[in-house]
Amino acid sequence: MKDFINKLYKNHALIYKVLLFISTVFLIVYLFPKSGKFKYNFEKGKPWQSENLQAPFNFAIKKTDEEIAKETKAIINSSVLYFNLDNTVENKINTAYEDVFKTVFSDSLPSVQLVSLFSVGQEIITELYAFGVLNENYNFSDERSVVVLDGRVEKHKTTFSNLIKQDGVVSVIDRVLGKYNYSNFKTDFVSLFFDLIESNLVFDKSFTDKVLQDELDKIAYTRGSIEKETLIISKGEVIEGDKFQILKSLQSEYESQVWNESNYIWILVAYTLLVALALLMLLLFLRKYRKEVFENNTKVTFIFFNIFLMILLTTMVVNYNSKYIYVVPICILPLVLKAFFDARLGLFAHVITVLLLGFVVPNSNEYMFLQIIAGIVTILTISELYKRANLFISVGQITLIYIVAYFAFFVIHEGTVETIKWETFIWFILCGLATLFVQPLIYIYEKLFGLVSDVSLLELSDTNSKLLKELSDKAPGTFHHSLNVANLAEASANEIGANAMLVRVGALYHDIGKMKNPTYFTENQSTGINPHDELSSKESARIITDHVINGIEIARKNNLPDRVIDFIRTHHGTSVVYYFYMKQKQDFEDTNKSDFSYPGPKPFSKETAILMMCDSVEAASKSLKEPTSTKIDAFVESIINKQIEEAQFLNANITFKEIQAIKKVLKHKLANIYHLRIEYPE
Repeated sequence: MKDFINKLYKNHALIYKVLLFISTVFLIVYLFPKSGKFKYNFEKGKPWQSENLQAPFNFAIKKTDEEIAKETKAIINSSVLYFNLDNTVENKINTAYEDVFKTVFSDSLPSVQLVSLFSVGQEIITELYAFGVLNENYNFSDERSVVVLDGRVEKHKTTFSNLIKQDGVVSVIDRVLGKYNYSNFKTDFVSLFFDLIESNLVFDKSFTDKVLQDELDKIAYTRGSIEKETLIISKGEVIEGDKFQILKSLQSEYESQVWNESNYIWILVAYTLLVALALLMLLLFLRKYRKEVFENNTKVTFIFFNIFLMILLTTMVVNYNSKYIYVVPICILPLVLKAFFDARLGLFAHVITVLLLGFVVPNSNEYMFLQIIAGIVTILTISELYKRANLFISVGQITLIYIVAYFAFFVIHEGTVETIKWETFIWFILCGLATLFVQPLIYIYEKLFGLVSDVSLLELSDTNSKLLKELSDKAPGTFHHSLNVANLAEASANEIGANAMLVRVGALYHDIGKMKNPTYFTENQSTGINPHDELSSKESARIITDHVINGIEIARKNNLPDRVIDFIRTHHGTSVVYYFYMKQKQDFEDTNKSDFSYPGPKPFSKETAILMMCDSVEAASKSLKEPTSTKIDAFVESIINKQIEEAQFLNANITFKEIQAIKKVLKHKLANIYHLRIEYPE
């Protein structure tokens, strides 16, 4: 059990990568469309690009959404309204009418006229309740069919216009009175019926809705069918009308047949294999060409997180409305990865991401071409991201490439520019503006993942920063030495194509540990007093070597990035404080060399190797007396060759050719520093 736990601990980094790989694969597959993928891409109004297509099986032609909506609307408009009748109301009104009539009309009227008016009132009641009186004013069309139910039995059918609304009672009274020339009694009759008339019809919404739903359920969503091996469309034929609807029906039927319960697991397995294959290629690329990134789990997590984030954003937009697909700023991905790593890694990850997005987006071929071209332009145009003007220029170029490529695709498909969708250009411009968000995004990523970009390096290179000002106050000689080393290292890095900004910042901070005991270092001994004279060689060596440990502590306390701390840690490698070692050896033959050696580690990158060379050469150059070109050349060769012999650059990915180029730069720079002239023969 103990051996198993030890084995797990030793391989924890690899186990983490495997878990990260598996979880990312499943998250991406989860975002993929939950349907089969129709193998043909087509758009309405555009030519069919593939070969002649025959029906692979029998299938029904689905109606369009417009057709179904039209049928639905027609059924709703012609649906029957059901009202429940209270058959006791009319009898009750007739009974009450006799009593109320006597109180309204005076006995002074002739009896014949009273009898006639009484009959007119009865006719008004009959007219009102012929179809029924509504309990409220419903907002239905007058042409709607109505069925009046007595219990659950159909009483009669009519239209909604025949039902008497609350505000329609007066008009009925007016019409009947006019018929018998009794309009002068309108006020009396209105007063009579005001409190007498009651509604006897109530709208039965639940029953009406149930009948309507039954009718809607009868709607057929297909019209006709296509037999197997029937020619659907020929190559070059324009997709429109019934052809488009037949293709959409075939696509829907194909996807529903592929993505069913029996095939569901197999489709998921297929998607998982493809996504896993793509991400595996990325991991293999990192392992072969970016080993330092591969071995850093934080950086691998960062790359996988950004790929997943882009797929997530794109999927959300596609699910909302696929016409906004080009608003998603995919080019942020290569920008971010180039800012933290390099252009080659940024482009490789971008291509992998776009290939995966081909499963999500419509018109995947066109989309992938546009995005890959835009990614290449992004990588080629962006340099020195910390310069704001460069970012704006690059975003403008990316937007232009989008527009040009889309225009070309449209002309190929349509053969004309008359029907071009100009609104798509607005999406490209919005995409370009969204790409500008990369600046704050880089800052956020620096804080979340502890990474360092050129923007942060530019801030750290400011000599007015708090830490560098403290260095210049406490150890002015060391500060001056650091500036000289920074200039030498930057020139050397530019010569061999290394990260000049990174190595300059590393050089500025590499000796900050000397602030703890500044007078123990020769460049800060302005008084001529050397405190080492009062110490043993071993104690002096310990103070000298401790400036590396002290520097790391100060850097961590001031929140310097790990990439900068690497320069502090490695700028002396495992070299020996040779002066004090030889001095101790004169007195004690059995001197232990490790007591006079720096703790290491050795430089493990081009940039840290450059700093070691430049630091040693600049520091030792102060001891040159009457320097000449010959002396400087021999001096530089001697120092760097000694470092090579001690295997200080064994872990750094730097070649002998690059070391020779650095030597040449250092010789040239030192010659300029000492203002050497060409030596003419006497």
